[in-house]
Amino acid sequence: MAFQMNGGSGGRRSRGLPAMAEINVTPFVDVALVLLIIFMITAHVMESGLSIDVPKTKTVESSTKELPVVQVTKTGELYLGNEPVNVNRLVDEIHTKYPGQQAVYIRADAQTQFGTIAYVMSELGNAKLAIQVVTQPDDRGRGR
Repeated sequence: MAFQMNGGSGGRRSRGLPAMAEINVTPFVDVALVLLIIFMITAHVMESGLSIDVPKTKTVESSTKELPVVQVTKTGELYLGNEPVNVNRLVDEIHTKYPGQQAVYIRADAQTQFGTIAYVMSELGNAKLAIQVVTQPDDRGRGR
């Protein structure tokens, strides 16, 4: 069994150069910068959605039920989840997308005209769907 040390012609380093013990960080930095750019471009997409400012109330009951969400914007546009829907097709869409569902959340902007909300609630009530309204807590009166 032959074994040669330093400068033997059978090894990888035939010129006698010492082994390089440093890690090349350039590829790592390149990958990190590409990932950073991708994150910066896609970060706003994760936060997109309907901008609805729900009314504030003194008492808010937290709920963890998984129910369909009917959203009403301040301009009166109606959405089931994040998809636009016509008020006349709302009940049919709920029964199609959520078969057997007996209740829904209504999330309406605080500046929405009440007539629009009342009409949506009457359509849902006529379909025998229980309605739960989404609000947020009013912290102004607490901590005095």
